[in-house]
Amino acid sequence: MPTAVVEGTQLTVMPFRADAVIGTMSVPTLVQLVPSPRREEDTKTLKAASGAVRRHAELRSLVQRALKSTQKGKNVGSYAEYIADGVKGELGAGWSTPPITFWHAGPLAALSDELVPGTGLRTLTITPGTSVVAIDGETQTTAWHELYDDPERFGLTYAELALVRVPFELYVDLSVADARQIFYDRNVQGVVVAKNLAMSMDQRDFATRLAHRVAEAVKIDVDGKLVPFTKLVNASKRQVGKTDPEVITLSALRALVITTIYGRGGLSRSAETVHEDELPAGTNAEQVEQSIVPLLVRLIADRSEQFVSRSAVTAPAVLAGLGIALHQTTPWADSVNALGDEELHHLLAGIKWEREARYWDGVAAKAGASGRLNFSGGVKDSGGRVADAILYPAGEAGQKIRGQ
Repeated sequence: MPTAVVEGTQLTVMPFRADAVIGTMSVPTLVQLVPSPRREEDTKTLKAASGAVRRHAELRSLVQRALKSTQKGKNVGSYAEYIADGVKGELGAGWSTPPITFWHAGPLAALSDELVPGTGLRTLTITPGTSVVAIDGETQTTAWHELYDDPERFGLTYAELALVRVPFELYVDLSVADARQIFYDRNVQGVVVAKNLAMSMDQRDFATRLAHRVAEAVKIDVDGKLVPFTKLVNASKRQVGKTDPEVITLSALRALVITTIYGRGGLSRSAETVHEDELPAGTNAEQVEQSIVPLLVRLIADRSEQFVSRSAVTAPAVLAGLGIALHQTTPWADSVNALGDEELHHLLAGIKWEREARYWDGVAAKAGASGRLNFSGGVKDSGGRVADAILYPAGEAGQKIRGQ
């Protein structure tokens, strides 16, 4: 019998401009509506695929980067594991995936009137076989396919995945040129967050958690008042500005934590996640925390005046070098290079912390033609030199920072 009902995939959406809507869809709907990008790049699989899938692959290639043999493709597995951990509740509320941006290459089959007057909610119908391409969020799309292809591998079931709603925005009936422009805008116009700054925001990162605990445990004198050191730590910037009330960044404090834990090996870890199962051999998270927190609290409290005055001690490379020296007082330090508290105190006692070229030029900073000192050198660039200057006072750099 004839029917006026339009067949296709139906989604509940809310338009936010004439050619775009937002909404959520189930994982089964997502994997049915948008073919796996990974499979579309497999020439053997694509050769045996339906004409609709081959047409979709051709359209996708016009607006997307390749997955195969790229970092984007390598990230799919870890992204799938991250999503799986979130779905299973292992990450608590502290996890998120951004809405996927889709492009509906042709006109819609149908868009209903408002389902409830005043809400803006409507039912959108996509004709079977229509090409819907992810122009932003394709790695996430591929990760959802990985999860749905073999949920047991990730500790999930199809029933659990069926309950998940995936947020999306959908651009309708745009030209290839417009779809490409959206791809460009989403991937280029935004400012990329520096990796070390991003790491300082990761609350599942062991070093970040310790950095927060250290800052919370210290109180220092500022203009005659005791204030929590957290007030002087900027958690949102890569560098502290002259007019900022804070004196160091959280990423710099995190670098101090990491080098105190790992010594020189921590210099290469400043932009990496620190997992509890990667701590030094023979230690555990509780032991490391019990050693590191009071050690760094004492360091900051003893040099509170230098921190408040923004001396050289607040520079990330100097903090990293200090961490390497402090590492040698930890219980897990190499016995050959181990230091006692008194030895460390003696090494630090004579250091000139003033931001002056005669002390720090060529060690943690560079002096320009005007004589102005620039401490912008990174942890990896200068942290090792600072450590050598601290630990070997008889050396040229050691004598320099002690004004000898």
